[in-house]
Amino acid sequence: MKKGRLFALLGFVLVVVLGAVYTVGFLYEKEQTTEASFDVKSPKMGDIVLKTVASGSIQPRQEILIKPQVSGIVRKVLVEAGDIVKAGDILAEVTIVPNMAALSSAENRLSRAKISRDDTKTTFDRNSELFDQGVVSAMDIQQNRLAYNQANEEVLGAEDNLRIVREGVASRGGAKSNTLIRSTIDGMILDVLVKKGNSVIEANNFNDGTTVASVADMKDLIFIGKIDESEVEKLHEGMDIVLSIGAIDDMTYPAVLEHIAPKGIEESGAIQFEIKAAVALEEGQFLRAGYSANADVELDRRDNILTISETLVQYKKRQAFVEVETSPGIFVVTDVKLGLSDGLSVEVLSGIAIEDKLKVWNKPSYR
Repeated sequence: MKKGRLFALLGFVLVVVLGAVYTVGFLYEKEQTTEASFDVKSPKMGDIVLKTVASGSIQPRQEILIKPQVSGIVRKVLVEAGDIVKAGDILAEVTIVPNMAALSSAENRLSRAKISRDDTKTTFDRNSELFDQGVVSAMDIQQNRLAYNQANEEVLGAEDNLRIVREGVASRGGAKSNTLIRSTIDGMILDVLVKKGNSVIEANNFNDGTTVASVADMKDLIFIGKIDESEVEKLHEGMDIVLSIGAIDDMTYPAVLEHIAPKGIEESGAIQFEIKAAVALEEGQFLRAGYSANADVELDRRDNILTISETLVQYKKRQAFVEVETSPGIFVVTDVKLGLSDGLSVEVLSGIAIEDKLKVWNKPSYR
């Protein structure tokens, strides 16, 4: 019985000793295999472009608001949004609602003109008979004829004035009626803001007038956007811009910077400056007014230069350096002089060559 217990105790001790030996061996082996190693990456030749993005929209350079020359009721609308029109084309017709004071004055003028005409006609007829009898001279009859002709013209003028007040059109100039609302430019109808039966008001010193329609030349478009004050001094007129339209995939449009606002506007705690760029459309291309767009503005660039990834660069007291591999697993700290950066890659001016291998220090592996 005692021998059985002794054998059991010896067996337990043996198991403990073997377990300890195995654990020590495993830890020693692991320690020998945890030597850290690092990936390496070489510089390369490439291009670096420093860009900024301005958000904005596409707008026609000039959008003209067409307003009536008279107040009244819209009798007919002849166009709709999207129609192409020429300068002088009729967009709508208006029925005059006459001003009562102006109407009364025009009627009185016509009555006085007719009275004057009748009087001069009577004088002319009487003196014509006397002229035939040799009593009145040729000069006198000529003056009577002139007075009669002038009185006739005054009646016609008064009649035209009355018709203009009533209907907005003269009897001797119907084609030039101000009840016909015409386009003032060639272009596209962007919006029609009235319907048949609407009241419209002419522009005057107290009222801007009712806008009947807006017309714009859709071949002359501009991009209007805003850029942060930290980058505005890097811009200049004449810079090339590439536009991306939010509603149109896989298409870009060239533009040329035309205007940089001299005064900034505060928005959400930052100062923004308005910029404008002329959009260059090819034959057959069409953009709608109001499209949202982003403008890629190229601030600076370097072509065919030595570059490295920004992740390879470290700093000590503002001095940039990299770790160059001199032999497998051995790295030497090397100062570098850097140039233009786009945030991902940076230009290397001096310190390393294209054949050097640089430590990717934030990606260790174990062997």
